[in-house]
This record gives sequence, C-alpha cells and structure tokens, in this order.
Amino acid sequence: MAPERRVWLFDLDNTLHDASHASFGPTNQAMTQYIVDHLGLPHAEAGSLRQHYWIHYGATMLGLVRHHGVKAAHFLEATHQLPGLESRLRTSAHDRAALRRLPGRKLILTNAPRAYALRVLNTLGLASCFDGVISIEDMTMFGHHRPKPDARMFRHIAARLKVPPHRCTLVEDTLEHQRAARRVGMHTVWMQRYLPSRRRPGRPLDAGAAVSVHPCHRPAYVCARIKSLQGLLML
Repeated sequence: MAPERRVWLFDLDNTLHDASHASFGPTNQAMTQYIVDHLGLPHAEAGSLRQHYWIHYGATMLGLVRHHGVKAAHFLEATHQLPGLESRLRTSAHDRAALRRLPGRKLILTNAPRAYALRVLNTLGLASCFDGVISIEDMTMFGHHRPKPDARMFRHIAARLKVPPHRCTLVEDTLEHQRAARRVGMHTVWMQRYLPSRRRPGRPLDAGAAVSVHPCHRPAYVCARIKSLQGLLML
C-alpha cells in the first residue's frame, strides 16, 4: 500500500500528547464526582462503578447512559472542564514535525469529546496537521454510541471515509482498540512513547484493562510499534 494512499486514524490521549500527566487523573476525579452528585453514591462506590463501566463498555459514559438515564452531552461537558489543562499539556516537537511530513489523509479518532480534543490540538499547535476530528459524539450507529473498541464502528468509519479498511492505519496506545481495528482489516501501530513499563497500555493508574501486555511484547494484531511519530515515516 503506497504511503500517500493511506488514511491515518490517530488516537489523541497518550498517543499525540502525555495525557497521563495532563488529563487522566483530573478526568477520572471529575467522572467519579459526577456519579456521586447524580447517582447519590458514596465516593468509593462511585469510583468502583466508574471503573466497572469503563472496563465493561470501553467508556464510563456508556454505562451511565444505558443504566441510569444520564444524558451523554451533559456528562461529557461536566467531566471535561479540566481547569488548567493548557498548562499541563505537552508533546514532542519532533512528533509535531513528523505529523506535518507524513503523507496521506490524517484524522483524529478519539473517545474524548470534541471540545476537549480541539482544546488539546489547538494548544499544542496540532490542529492544522489533521483533516478532521472524529470524537465520541460522532461514534453513533442507529442512535446508540459505539466508541472504540467497537469493531462495528471501525467498519462504519471506513465506510464513511469511503475507503476499504485495509487502507486505514490506526495509531493508538490502547491495545484493545488495536485488536478490534485489526479484526476488521485495518493496519495498526502501537504508540509506546507514553507507556511506563509494567503499566497497562494507554490507561491511568487506577483504571483496569481487559488486555495487559508488557511494552516489550508485540501482540500478533499489532503491525508495528513506535516510540515517536517519526517512526511512521519509515513504514
């Protein structure tokens, strides 16, 4: 597949910037507090429920929408205020340069809300590198949210972009998402820049994961591993 024919789908958090430092902790705290405020649970129970829904559905929001009648837009707005986010954001200047040199169509594909994604991209000076943003608000089918790692959504996104899945390459830190993308025929690149050793890929310290793989190991569904976006120029 010629590089110029590729469609690149980039995750945002812990792929294009260090979200473990900038946003994961405050976002988890905000989600837990949202559950306390709106479901009336004690803080410890709210934290456990947040984590359970994240593990089971891939997004805490889905569990709250399906089981508690929470409005997705309200939840996303309330939990992504993140005061002071801009001062904590950081990325690599080399990665920024590599993005600008990378041939092909480039889009953000994130389970985060659009307002947050644009805030991060604009602050880091990355917005002009991408042809569009596909956020969690856009990942719906037949009226239901289906964010990553839903394989049906990966197929749907390829169809929306009018390309076969094998022309798409997902650049992502989270292995569950890569496994689903590979299952529908997409190429997968595992971004490891922000993965501390022995921590489950792409997740904050208090969030569980269905897949636990040490960064030294490459699962069969991962086509390539990189520690900077410069590595994409060699694929």
